[in-house]
Amino acid sequence: MKPVLIFALLFTLLTNLWSHPGKIVKQFKTPYSHSTGLTFDGKNLWVADHLADKLVCLNPANGKKIREIPSPGFWPMGLAWDGKYLWNVDKKQKKIFQVDPKDGTILNVIDAPSGNPEGLTWDGKTLWVSDYRAKKIMKIDLSDGTAVQSFPSPARYPQGLTFDGTYLWCSDRIMDEIYMIDPSNGEVIIVLKSPAPYPRGLAWDGKYLWNVDYQTDQLYCLVRQDEEKYVLTNPRHALVTFTHEVKILGKGELKNLDVYTAIPENLPQQKIISTQFSPQGYQFVEDQWEQRFAHYNYQNIPAENVLTSVMKVETEISEITYFIFPDQCGTMKDIPANIRATYTADGSKYQINDPYIKNLAREIVGNEQNPYWRARKIFDYVRNHLEYKLEGGWNVAPVVLKRGTGSCSEYTFSFIALCRAAGIPARYVGSIVVRGDDASIDDVFHRWPEIYLPNYGWIPIDPQGGDKPLPRDRALNIGHLSNRFLITTRGGGDSKYLGWYYNSFEKYQTDPQVRLEIETIGDWNPLPK
Repeated sequence: MKPVLIFALLFTLLTNLWSHPGKIVKQFKTPYSHSTGLTFDGKNLWVADHLADKLVCLNPANGKKIREIPSPGFWPMGLAWDGKYLWNVDKKQKKIFQVDPKDGTILNVIDAPSGNPEGLTWDGKTLWVSDYRAKKIMKIDLSDGTAVQSFPSPARYPQGLTFDGTYLWCSDRIMDEIYMIDPSNGEVIIVLKSPAPYPRGLAWDGKYLWNVDYQTDQLYCLVRQDEEKYVLTNPRHALVTFTHEVKILGKGELKNLDVYTAIPENLPQQKIISTQFSPQGYQFVEDQWEQRFAHYNYQNIPAENVLTSVMKVETEISEITYFIFPDQCGTMKDIPANIRATYTADGSKYQINDPYIKNLAREIVGNEQNPYWRARKIFDYVRNHLEYKLEGGWNVAPVVLKRGTGSCSEYTFSFIALCRAAGIPARYVGSIVVRGDDASIDDVFHRWPEIYLPNYGWIPIDPQGGDKPLPRDRALNIGHLSNRFLITTRGGGDSKYLGWYYNSFEKYQTDPQVRLEIETIGDWNPLPK
């Protein structure tokens, strides 16, 4: 067998094994050096180049030029294909031209809906345009180019657009990302890293996404969807030291102290290399949520002593990005019975049988049957109706939702309560967080919810973290975690050992006039990768 053929077969095999949404399948050099727009005509690709003033037809199998025609204007940007003709938006003239692909004849001209049009795509009935200065994506009336629907762009510099039959896709120049967008409301569902640093035109050929990059002058063929549920990037190797310290003040003795420290486990994005505990004499226990703890017990300790319980965790934590396609989620009936029973039960912080929670959940969800969209509607409601504010204590969900403010824990309890009332299994996780530099101290910590989606499993979703103005930033709090979090705790509610707390908890009895000062600190120290 020839070496070239062997290489081709090996490349195909590895691509199939390791591919994921956004993975590069193949790439070609662009015919000119200032490529902007991109579209697919059912057989071939078309690329617009604003310096050459050309629309170029390319063979998607090898990137070879088939033919070219003059651009209708002198600053061609986005391209679209309506099934018979090309459409090209011109930035200079602020016009959208319908073009005969045979010879470039201009068949129709309409005004662009805004002053700085960039991307262009056809959704089967009409055109969509992106504007990088207005930071909008607009659906237009073909009779005069006015916008009939408009929503904010995913981030700050929208470029190319394409439509895959269900979703819009948009590239962003500054964030170097590509977004899958719900065309009904503009919400981002999936975020992909772009293959290169200046993504412009996008196209959809029925199987793959295509992206042309302005900086590398390359045309990239990308996986849209495959069997991979998530991708791991940016691994962080660290030693995390969690210290629970009790200072005994006053006169008399601390009669009994039980300290419970939650033990982190291996997770898709979290590899636990080693765990050490001190002092000796601890025991391992497990609560009703299958959360493991190191249990320390101290007895008859005189005042003016300090008790220090330490857990050292060597870990490798990666950024994880789930690729959740709503149409690939199973139905509500596909949720396993044991998970449904366990994680839709009530709890004292949830109050899911309170008429306010029941009615609100019903109102938010409406007739929606898809588990993803049910959870997404609740996510949007919570982030829109709560404002982050520390009121003191953790109030129950009905109080928090009526009040309109809450901590991360109160956001979490409120979200879980509404999800459980809507039949969606939900729980929470607690973590120790990198605060700024790789070597840092955390004494605040963070908690957020997870939901169970059929065909995907437990997915992180953080309405407090997602309380952001940009659609892209909201989406990055659904099915995405950075490498800043060592998850210690996974629970459904009032833990046998932890109560409603996370990371650690303590129970104690003292003599009169004995006061305890309790402090918990997570210390991060980077290790060589």
